Amino acid sequence: MSATTPPKIVRIPSLKTIESFGDHVHSLGIDLQFTPSIPTGKDSALIKPLDLNGRTIGNRWAIHPMEGWDGTTTGGLTDPMIRRWQRFGESGAKLIWGGEAMAVRADGRANPNQLIINEENKVGIAHLRETLIKAHQENFGRTNDLLIGFQLTHSGRFCRPNDKKRLEPRIAFRHPILDKKFGITSDEVVLSDDDLKQLIEAYIRAAKIAADVGADFVDIKHCHGYLLHEFLGAHTRPGTYGGSLENRTRLLREIVSGIRSVAPKLEIGVRLSSFDWVPFKPNPALAEPGKLGPGMPEDFSHCLPYRYGFGVNQNNPVEYDLTETVQFLSILESLGIRLVNLSAGSPYYNPHIQRPAIYPPSDGYQPPEDPLVGVARQINVVKQLKSQFPNLILVGTGYSYLQEYLPHVAEHYVRNNHVDIIGLGRMVLSYPGLFVDATTKGKIENRLICRTFSDCTTAPRNGLRSGCYPLDDYYKTFEDAPKLKETKKATGAGK
Repeated sequence: MSATTPPKIVRIPSLKTIESFGDHVHSLGIDLQFTPSIPTGKDSALIKPLDLNGRTIGNRWAIHPMEGWDGTTTGGLTDPMIRRWQRFGESGAKLIWGGEAMAVRADGRANPNQLIINEENKVGIAHLRETLIKAHQENFGRTNDLLIGFQLTHSGRFCRPNDKKRLEPRIAFRHPILDKKFGITSDEVVLSDDDLKQLIEAYIRAAKIAADVGADFVDIKHCHGYLLHEFLGAHTRPGTYGGSLENRTRLLREIVSGIRSVAPKLEIGVRLSSFDWVPFKPNPALAEPGKLGPGMPEDFSHCLPYRYGFGVNQNNPVEYDLTETVQFLSILESLGIRLVNLSAGSPYYNPHIQRPAIYPPSDGYQPPEDPLVGVARQINVVKQLKSQFPNLILVGTGYSYLQEYLPHVAEHYVRNNHVDIIGLGRMVLSYPGLFVDATTKGKIENRLICRTFSDCTTAPRNGLRSGCYPLDDYYKTFEDAPKLKETKKATGAGK
């Protein structure tokens, strides 16, 4: 991108053929491979099963945790949440990665309506799982090759447990850019080592509940700027949980040890932001009337070397460095953890590297690059890591922006063992049947494809419930829909 002009972006729907898609990829100078057609049935690599320690994962599709910011204030179930899990079951995906991000403690919620995995909500969480399994059984005839996990989380810097508009952060360390961005001015919000001992016990209790209600695995979430991801970047934190990589992964190792002591048959996975960058902000100098400006890095000149992230080049924090990522994956292997879901960055401070989209949410910015560049970045990082860790089962992320050409790209990377499973998030909100259509018909329905309008993010950023407002009839007539429309008009989101 020029310093004086935003990037020219070609919208995926304007690319009417796979040849025109390929020409556009070539014009961007990126490495993004695909098959010219979508194989179906036994010819598709996407329906091949995988083995996980004697358990079968029936195909190569996963559903990422999709929160609706729509639980009760005590972290329990609501009808929209149950509907979402039912649709996950109807999707045909054989790996359900988390279903919903579940807070291990009430004060660790990212919003006051986040699901809490505790004894009070145990029966409800069991019902979510049973709803998903029933829907899957009715649509596909078997569930013994379906693997369901729960994502365990503490939102750390982004906790809003009591008020949708008020942060109540608990952090790993003081951050010279994010503290200013999110109004942190005191060391009082830094978790002590004693606080962490209590938090570890909360993770262990949550995992025991997951095992009790029949989950096949739990995800110890290390992504998107939430607490355990932040600890991976705690280079400047003193004591036994900061500094060296051994210390920065101590929380993980102690949580895993505790879980194995109370639920030895429960598998463990990790969703990881495999790389990060410095936070971004809108560039007001390039903003068009009524629109957010394209993203630009926050000024980081005062904090070099940049010792506040994980998987980031400390000398140039708008580049990744996978040195510690590789070391972290080696630690997971040593712990007997094979399930790893790879993402990047954070939706709170650099969403274009985490969730490439053409339309920004209200707290974001216009893309500073063609979003396909961000897609290729994530896909090729996974490819690089898969070549070094052939025994890990790696779930890839960032595919939704591919839209019409998602199955073409997914087929290539799975077929060539560059990734094991394709994970989808927002695409499933609008089109849970994409996988079945792609692998049985060799085509998908254009009218259902997620176009990355970002309403599913803009809504919760403004205290509303998340869902696919543009394409899902349920949300088109939802009571929050007119409020969202007004919010977008006022903020310039989605333009």
